[in-house]
Amino acid sequence: MQSVDRAVSVLEILARHGEAGVTEIADELGVHKSTAFRLLGVLENRGLVGQAKDRGKYFLGAGVLRLAGAAAVRMDISQEGGPVCRELADELGETVNIAVLDDDAAVNIMQARGPASVTAQNWLGRRTPLHATSSGKVLLAHLPTTLREGLVARTLPRITEHTVTGTVALRRDLETVVEQGYAIAVEELEVGLAAVAAPVRAHDGKVIGALSASGPVYRLTEDRLTELAKRTVAAAVELSRRMGYGF
Repeated sequence: MQSVDRAVSVLEILARHGEAGVTEIADELGVHKSTAFRLLGVLENRGLVGQAKDRGKYFLGAGVLRLAGAAAVRMDISQEGGPVCRELADELGETVNIAVLDDDAAVNIMQARGPASVTAQNWLGRRTPLHATSSGKVLLAHLPTTLREGLVARTLPRITEHTVTGTVALRRDLETVVEQGYAIAVEELEVGLAAVAAPVRAHDGKVIGALSASGPVYRLTEDRLTELAKRTVAAAVELSRRMGYGF
């Protein structure tokens, strides 16, 4: 924990000063130069700091921008997604969520319940498997090929009898998601639950989230899911527009 604390302190020092040498950093941390040098080496290897070779000074690296950008995307999609979620939930009467990729899972960062919602289950902050949810399939389908194949080829848990776990079948599912522009999951995560999800894109076209609508299977029949898909796609397009896509 001490090393982690010191590494974060190094980043804070560089954020304050713009750039600093090993001696300056060691003095501020109250550690030996060799300790500061090791910390800087680890951070440099991860792209979080860089070094001006001609002056020996260190500065914040591009890796910090990457992390900050990811955090900014989550904050932006949460802020812009609120009104879209609530409007769609009111229109459909069902529960609406926004999920983003979190390593090998989908995590729900926004939720709105419609007037016909029959469950009080809170999905906020919940990590759900990519292969067993409509949101997860949207996120999985739009990953870079190498990353997607690495996740698809793993041994996937069967959560219900309807969960798709076979590599070939899941690949077909993901191809369909890309072709039709949305994903449907019926009782794959939870018996009695059906959901549809559509991709949310950033200004550069990259899929950064999934907007989903879910409800009980007795109400979300095949025809009803098709209708929900159209409306969810339209809402996802609107949220993508708010995120800068299409300009």
